[in-house]
Amino acid sequence: MQNKGKYYITTAIAYTSGKPHIGNSYEIVLADAIARYKRRDGYDVHFQTGSDEHGQKIETRAIEAGCSSPKEFVDGVSDTIKGLWNLMDTSYDRFIRTTDEDHVKQVQKIFKRFYDQGDIYKGSYKGMYCTECEAFYTEGQLVDGKCPECGGDVHPAEEEAYFFKMSKYADRLIEHINSHPEFIQPVSRKNEMMNNFLLPGLQDLCVSRTSFKWGIPVDFDDKHVVYVWLDALSNYITGIGYDAEGNSSEEYKKWWPADLHLIGKDIIRFHTIYWPIFLMALGEPLPKQIFGHPWLLQGGEKMSKSKGNVIYADDLVSLFGVDPVRYFVLHEMPFENDGVITWDLLVERFNSDLANTLGNLVNRTIAMSNKYLGGVIEDKGVKEAVDDDLKAVVTGCYDKVEAKMDELRVADALTEIFTLFKRCNKYIDETEPWVLGKDESKKDRLSTVLYNLVESISIGAALLDPYMPETAAKIKEQIGAADREFDTLNKFGLYKNGTKVSENPEMLFARKDLKDVLEKAAEITKKQKAEYEAAQKKAAENLAKAGLAPLPAKTEESESAVIDIPAKDEITYEQFGAMQFQVGEIIKCEAVAKSKKLLCSQVKIGSQVKQIVSGIRKYYTPEEMVGKKVMVLVNLKPAKLAGVVSEGMLLCAEDAEGNLALMTPEKTMPSGAEIC
Repeated sequence: MQNKGKYYITTAIAYTSGKPHIGNSYEIVLADAIARYKRRDGYDVHFQTGSDEHGQKIETRAIEAGCSSPKEFVDGVSDTIKGLWNLMDTSYDRFIRTTDEDHVKQVQKIFKRFYDQGDIYKGSYKGMYCTECEAFYTEGQLVDGKCPECGGDVHPAEEEAYFFKMSKYADRLIEHINSHPEFIQPVSRKNEMMNNFLLPGLQDLCVSRTSFKWGIPVDFDDKHVVYVWLDALSNYITGIGYDAEGNSSEEYKKWWPADLHLIGKDIIRFHTIYWPIFLMALGEPLPKQIFGHPWLLQGGEKMSKSKGNVIYADDLVSLFGVDPVRYFVLHEMPFENDGVITWDLLVERFNSDLANTLGNLVNRTIAMSNKYLGGVIEDKGVKEAVDDDLKAVVTGCYDKVEAKMDELRVADALTEIFTLFKRCNKYIDETEPWVLGKDESKKDRLSTVLYNLVESISIGAALLDPYMPETAAKIKEQIGAADREFDTLNKFGLYKNGTKVSENPEMLFARKDLKDVLEKAAEITKKQKAEYEAAQKKAAENLAKAGLAPLPAKTEESESAVIDIPAKDEITYEQFGAMQFQVGEIIKCEAVAKSKKLLCSQVKIGSQVKQIVSGIRKYYTPEEMVGKKVMVLVNLKPAKLAGVVSEGMLLCAEDAEGNLALMTPEKTMPSGAEIC
């Protein structure tokens, strides 16, 4: 395989406040799939992940857990994170911790260098502080008096701090983003960063704290510890040998700049604004690309321990296995919009894609080879026209997967691979090996058919390896296929004649019963709720012993919350029947210039597009709206809102505080589907 050069990929480092849920695990699996693919594709890959271990919240979490020190607490959580990443079969090259000695030393050097060159100055910060997010906000940034990020409580705070002069580098960063359109992906994330933060003007950034001690000390001012973002973001260079005094390692010179920073969309501001500016101040090149991936939602909403809707990777693995969980999170996450995980969908994907399409294909092919040919696979050269289309699909798959992976469209790449497997199943139906097996004169044709199938499966297994490595290895072992280099996947016929398939192959995926899975899921949820309540009780007791108040809770409605509204007049079936409700897909959205409340959406409903104005700007950004499937009242008489014509209505739910949430279909439905 030709060496295509180096490829350095990183993830966000997991915060050690608790065990990561499946949405967090998605990121490490996504990064691993990309890293494995690049290795197989001829790149020299370095893959770094890790844990973020400092901050005021960690101090409090350690007390809640009854630990003797924050270090004891983060040691335990970091081990849990690393254990989950290992469970998910991720191939990282370094797991860095922000308590690692080499990282701590370099962060102190970086801080001192910024101070010496005039990028950092001492001042004081006064504002509303969110302990959960460890961030200050102005009154104008709050949403209904709450934290704009997590929705939790804030309180007035003032403290001495060092600040970084962000505005000094803002114009350079804007120019870089404009001249490098690939730098921030997807494009909607770039637009959000430019329009919401950079173009309005950057405020100087607080980069030290004095109100707590669990952090990297500022070595020339012992009252201060380095603030978490300067600390955490630096891991991407400290982990490969950067030295702020000019003595960086050969490893650093080889790997930097990063080819891809892979992070969640909720922290993209820190990675696309603060981190590039820090690098500019150090005189180092910027990462080539930063991808802000969407969230994985449980049934359409963010996961929350208090809601009892959190799903963890190890629980999923206990029910489905490692590779099926990898397949699900990779396949179900769109490029730009949030994905959804439900137990029903997990079972559906497992049975249809894995058990039926892939597992059944491999099992049938091996079984027929053993039954009719004694397990020996040979190409007898008896070709028919139907073979050509199979070979074209199979040998063309790599180029299609490569194109998708170049755009980081991992879900689409997986779809291309399963299109190959589906074509193999169709080939079985077309050639009917069971019929050929009854006719001795057709034995050579049967042998060729089964050779074509085994060769096609071997190519598919090679492509599947980055995404489902254990499954790919099992397939290759069962059919006796050698490992294939990617640059050979456009060649058909490399499977060695005379190879014998397994006599007793293991079933790859046994179908799951939905009822059984739901019962086990209910048991898991019940156990989690009990553990959460016990942990909350223990935390309150330990905080009380320490004379401390608990962390402010996030504002989340419990599942049992109900709202009563005054009843309206009854309507007849005829009146209801006059209203036309359909599923629409938002293809474009922008804020209405003359209003602080309105968004104007272009909504595709079947073959038509309607313009709909909605008073939901407080709850959704235009970027969040694009791609959503929504419920639309289609035949509402057009009206003008703030001078803009609206041709329908998006249906929303409203809670007791007046907060709005769009109504979306529970399952995937096509644009234009009737709501009845």
